[in-house]
Amino acid sequence: MKLHQLRPNVGGGSKNTKRLGRGTATGQGKTAGRGQKGQKSRSGGGVRPGFEGGQMPLYRRLPKRGFTNIFATKYVIVNLEDLNRFDDNTEITPELLIESGLIKKLEDGVKILGNGELNKKLTVKANKFSKSAAEKIEANGGKVEVI
Repeated sequence: MKLHQLRPNVGGGSKNTKRLGRGTATGQGKTAGRGQKGQKSRSGGGVRPGFEGGQMPLYRRLPKRGFTNIFATKYVIVNLEDLNRFDDNTEITPELLIESGLIKKLEDGVKILGNGELNKKLTVKANKFSKSAAEKIEANGGKVEVI
């Protein structure tokens, strides 16, 4: 089932939207439920998200800590146990990992971690390896190549 296939149960779960500003007889005419005058009655009116009526807002009251390094290298992580899906003597590259659906997109590189057991003899090409991952790949007769 997909999101566009969702339907409410028969006899409930969905109401028609109110038709605002369609004449006084409808009960939602003239001001269309916005009341008389004021900031919220104007077109484009209203306050920004997080506005607390002039009180010091929460996001300014809380202490700020740390920072995010925008130049940090982001590695996509792949565990060893996930590589068991490939056949023996396969050369595993980042492009192959994308094709097989193991990773969605390449950030700054791929890092292989040593979680789980590897039962295949593989040649793995990646940007980084953990020590345990490299040991397990080579213990199975495979090769580790840093790109």
